[in-house]
Amino acid sequence: MMYKEAVARYLGRSHNTNIYPKAILFDMDGVLFDSMPYHADSWHTVMERYGLHLSREEAFLHEGRTGAATINIVYRRQYGRDADPELIKQIYAEKSEEFARHPEPERMPGAWELIRKVKACGLTPVLVTGSGQTTLLERLAHSYPDTFDRAHMVTAFDVKYGKPNPEPYLMGLAKAGVAAYEAMVVENAPIGVQAGVAAGIFTVAVNTGPLDGQVLLDAGANLLFPSMQAFCDQWEQVFQALTE
Repeated sequence: MMYKEAVARYLGRSHNTNIYPKAILFDMDGVLFDSMPYHADSWHTVMERYGLHLSREEAFLHEGRTGAATINIVYRRQYGRDADPELIKQIYAEKSEEFARHPEPERMPGAWELIRKVKACGLTPVLVTGSGQTTLLERLAHSYPDTFDRAHMVTAFDVKYGKPNPEPYLMGLAKAGVAAYEAMVVENAPIGVQAGVAAGIFTVAVNTGPLDGQVLLDAGANLLFPSMQAFCDQWEQVFQALTE
């Protein structure tokens, strides 16, 4: 069975003997909310306003980074140096305003059902996002009631380095009070997958955007699903493979 094989490969690389799942660490954009098209459009629109070139397609590749890191990558590419902190602050504020002009993103299909299954199995849901988008963070309590309290959230406001550095997921482990072999990551972005893998956590990729799924596997994902709904539908089999 492919799930058992994926677990065996993870255990072989991590030098652990078993996985004892106690927490599941969720990315937000593209995993919990169908928000990435709005982010991509907002990034492109505002960057062009400042003469910085970031296509909507490239924005998906930077998903998961902090806003400052995304701005600096583009700024360095064009000017060979970091952007001034005040400029970064201004661009990100305008990007947030642009994002807020879009309709409210819906829950990603299958995500709420998956979380209910996760909680029924006794696992603690933890949010680990590179986003500082306050409108989405504030919607969590409404869209996912009784799920993510502030003590179990890692956002752009909490980290120094951000994804693909493992720092956000290491912080998520600490907030959940678990070790890497006691957790699972759910990601949809290559750099998020890289961060989860670098933190030593079994990492599931859900390809909810326009990227080729191979990009997520190349980033190190232990399992790949075409959607959150597909992962939800297979949760029982995945959880069984993890706990056998």
